[in-house]
Amino acid sequence: MSVTTIHQTLCRQFADLLSYPDSTTRKTAAACAALLRELRPEAADSLTAFVNFVEAQDAARVEEIFTATFDLQPACHPYVGYQLCGESQQRTMFLIKLQQLYNQHEFAAGSELPDHLSTMLRFIGTVADRSCRQELICDGLLPALEKLLQGLDNGEHPYVELLRALQGFLAETVDIGTVLSVVPRPKEYCS
Repeated sequence: MSVTTIHQTLCRQFADLLSYPDSTTRKTAAACAALLRELRPEAADSLTAFVNFVEAQDAARVEEIFTATFDLQPACHPYVGYQLCGESQQRTMFLIKLQQLYNQHEFAAGSELPDHLSTMLRFIGTVADRSCRQELICDGLLPALEKLLQGLDNGEHPYVELLRALQGFLAETVDIGTVLSVVPRPKEYCS
């Protein structure tokens, strides 16, 4: 399996983990951690804490924590455009541009808005255009993840470790084989 294929598989697995929990969450978390350990062991360490959390909790408790985290806390809404632009006209433009990009690549966003973190990860996990993936990661996902982590200021929160693992993975692999210097540029989308 090529590095790009592994990267895309991991993006889809992270997308599943950042969607509403279901009967496959435990299995997906373990598979994601195992695959991530092969590619980015440092990021896998954070994910291991999340894997331990989902394995130790019953499904209803995981669902409750997910809902309390991402649905009830505005600082943690998992929408990249919201994190970058707030509820504004600029977010609307961001959503329109994302949908156009999805249409161009024949990607169906499903029932979520185009800027939902899991939807964007699924898109990155399917699109072949490397520069497109890198731009979405550098200019969208990484700055939004930073804001999400700030919103979850409790270091003990189980989803902090999942978001840190995703952030570390994306930062380390966005430019395969090259050290990434992340310079968030959300103002380009929100001005």
